[in-house]
Amino acid sequence: MKGKIGAILLALVMVFGLIGAIICLERVPAGYVGVVYNMNGGVDGEVLTQGWHLVPPTKKITTYSIGIEQSYLTAEDKGDSREDESFSIPTSDGKTVRVNLEFSYRFDEGSVASTFVTFKGKSGETIKDTFIKPKVIAWTQEVSANYPVTDIFGDKRTAINAELDTYLREKFDVYGIIIDTVNFTDISVDAETAAAIQKKVTAQQELELANIEAQTAKIQAEKDKQVAEIAAQQAIVEAEAAAEVVRIEAEAEASANQKIAASLTPELIEKIKYEQWNGVVPKVTSSSGTIIDFDSLD
Repeated sequence: MKGKIGAILLALVMVFGLIGAIICLERVPAGYVGVVYNMNGGVDGEVLTQGWHLVPPTKKITTYSIGIEQSYLTAEDKGDSREDESFSIPTSDGKTVRVNLEFSYRFDEGSVASTFVTFKGKSGETIKDTFIKPKVIAWTQEVSANYPVTDIFGDKRTAINAELDTYLREKFDVYGIIIDTVNFTDISVDAETAAAIQKKVTAQQELELANIEAQTAKIQAEKDKQVAEIAAQQAIVEAEAAAEVVRIEAEAEASANQKIAASLTPELIEKIKYEQWNGVVPKVTSSSGTIIDFDSLD
């Protein structure tokens, strides 16, 4: 009888032990870590990684995502934005712009215990809704207040986005929250502002076109000048070459004449005369003022 009672008691102990073990089992999801809070002594510094853990009833686990989480502040019905969470930002010229924004974040695994204390035990999801999103809005407004609406809505949007990304990372870093990316997904303004922006864009485009045309004209003029200078230089070279040819020919002819003149001795002249005589005596000749007609002598 005693044996049966002992067996029953043992079975009961095992059942209650199994139930207790099941109750004390806590699961940390993949991509998360859990901060253990001891009800008897506060945070004991223990951080649990993903998986199942046996946690005593006197302890509580609060989870934080260390994987990238995507969040939205938008009028669109997507992600974690079930309501219109788009917001307005101020500009340096007194305008307001309505923006939709998306960002990704995660908690620093090495700082989650401190984050738990800073936010008084709130979960990562609660921190996102009550701290991260409001701060993203407030700090975005601080950045936008330094720019005119034409920059935010126009050609400097990418640069402003990059500045905001850096600014938010620095701001959230002290809280153990890492901002990975921030992007404006939509920016809208009223009709009057949109018209003013379009006017500015058109003026800038016209100015750029005028600058391009002026630069093109300048380049063409420079090119024409270079062509003219080359043509003039070529004409000079050709004229100098022609003059040099004439000079050389003249020098050659003069030199030849000098050589011929130097070679004409009286004897050579007489010889040339003799070689050129055809044997016919002149019909008329004169000497000392007397003229003789040889034909009349016949």
